Amino acid sequence: MNTREKLEKIARLIRYYILVSTTNAGSGHPSSSLSATDLMTCLLFGGTFRFDTTRPGHPNNDRLIFSKGHAAPLFYAQWAAAGVLTEDELMSLRKFGSRLEGHPTKAFNLVEAATGSLGQGLSIGVGIAINAAYVDRLPYRTYVLIGDSEMAEGSQWEAIQIAAHYRLGNLVGILDVNRLGQRGETMCGHNLALYEERISSFGWETIVIDGHSIAGILSAYEKARTAGDRPVMIIAKTVKGRGVSFMEDKNGWHGKTISREDLPRALEELGEVDKSVRGEIPPPEDLEPVRKPPQDMEDVYYEPGSAVATRKAYGNALKRIFPAFPGMVVLDAEVSNSTYSEIFREAYPERFFEMYIAEQNMAGVALGLASRGKIPFVSTFAAFMTRACDQIRMSRYSGADIKFCGSHAGVSIGEDGASQMGLEDISMFRAVLDSVVLYPSDAVSTERLVEAVAGHKGIAYIRTTRKATPVIYSRDERFAIGGSKVLRKSDKDRVTVIAAGITLHEALQAYVELREEGIFIRIVDLYSIKPLDRLTLETAARETGVFITVEDHFSEGGIGEAVRSAIAEKPVPVYSLAVRKMPRSGKPAELLDYEEISKGAIVSAVKRLL
Repeated sequence: MNTREKLEKIARLIRYYILVSTTNAGSGHPSSSLSATDLMTCLLFGGTFRFDTTRPGHPNNDRLIFSKGHAAPLFYAQWAAAGVLTEDELMSLRKFGSRLEGHPTKAFNLVEAATGSLGQGLSIGVGIAINAAYVDRLPYRTYVLIGDSEMAEGSQWEAIQIAAHYRLGNLVGILDVNRLGQRGETMCGHNLALYEERISSFGWETIVIDGHSIAGILSAYEKARTAGDRPVMIIAKTVKGRGVSFMEDKNGWHGKTISREDLPRALEELGEVDKSVRGEIPPPEDLEPVRKPPQDMEDVYYEPGSAVATRKAYGNALKRIFPAFPGMVVLDAEVSNSTYSEIFREAYPERFFEMYIAEQNMAGVALGLASRGKIPFVSTFAAFMTRACDQIRMSRYSGADIKFCGSHAGVSIGEDGASQMGLEDISMFRAVLDSVVLYPSDAVSTERLVEAVAGHKGIAYIRTTRKATPVIYSRDERFAIGGSKVLRKSDKDRVTVIAAGITLHEALQAYVELREEGIFIRIVDLYSIKPLDRLTLETAARETGVFITVEDHFSEGGIGEAVRSAIAEKPVPVYSLAVRKMPRSGKPAELLDYEEISKGAIVSAVKRLL
């Protein structure tokens, strides 16, 4: 049996697996899977792809991302054809408790990252390719299966631009142009020349093929391996539903399975299926990256009382802790001179990657790097993090270990105005399952919390401030995720004021003014907003009886709501001072007063309550 004949037999088996598993599940996307079957059969079993199935974590394995995650039946079927999955397990597709979920997730160990929210896989692939080329310096290649519908997503073009910029010749996109989307024809239909013109204009090598020609597909993969330092896009004309005549190139079949009654007819059209045939994948070279062991890091020191912006302390911390966390990489969206990640860039340029003004792609690239065991620190203005909300959400479903830092948070940034003010960021990150949300108030707490998140596994967010704030903590102070600090306390306290970041300093000033009038309040620095310190809050509720929360953030989803949720079972009223008016340009102090989250507003609120 020659190579072409064997690949055709394997493709037939994979199509069989796709049909029977989706019909058995009663849901899924067989038509989208069938269109890319020949492309994936030739990739995995045609001698191009290098992968050790007994060691899926091998550092030099080639990597495959299904950006068109709805083609999950194909993804699982191809691994069944490789002998990794049994037909019995394929029949568990989409069933509760199965690792073969409706769209790929890390429940199945050969999935690199959760996909299915379209337009994200290529960014993930860019991150993995950057890791190979610039961090681990290994020769493995990254392949990304892309659906034509998702080429309408702006994040795709962000990824295409940055891949060309970094000259990722180890990255291959496979564009499955099957013409039909969910509700009809895609924007470009089968106009392959238009795809080629657009993608090549960004600096990619393009190869246009018939996506069902075994010889043409194999030739394209061979060309891709010798394309030099330009990323490659294989643009393949395919037929949606290929192999089943009553489904082929017909609208209305997206996300629809073949009925049990019609399944025998569809299987008959496939022809004889040899269930004994198995595809072979050649192993990679047994190469490992050079890994540096962790080393001691310098300690923190800031002059007590000096004014240092927490955003600058963030940059200082990145540089300081890198020896202890040599897996770190730092990404920024062209604002590193404002987020101060430039401090790290100047010290360790080989571990800093400029992502430019493309926040969605930056988050996807971070996920790709995290999938290869790196610890990405990702920074931009807090306001612009919201652009990448979906990528951040999907990163959690991939079990990613990524640290985000949003600077210039709140109205306290001043004159730049509303478009630059992060006022929704806390709520966005609090909504991410098992996330950590931190809001330090001074340089020492910022540095300690950067240390803490570097050693924490999962999605973490640090919120930093533009304005320089006084150093209030000593260098010996320690900050744990889930903790808080009680900064002012007495047995005369009548109200507990809970703040973080910029408003903590307003609360401390309010404390001084109220004390002079014989009014004592407790001050809690709730630097860990999620998880938060329930024990300290419960103690304060019992001893003072009333809370005032103060935050430079919209009331929805912020500190006030976090505190209310934490003590919902306690009979303590919570009064929330938060940003409630349309933000505008002005001096920071003017804006804090305008939004009623300043020292004066806190003093007035305490007096009203008493």
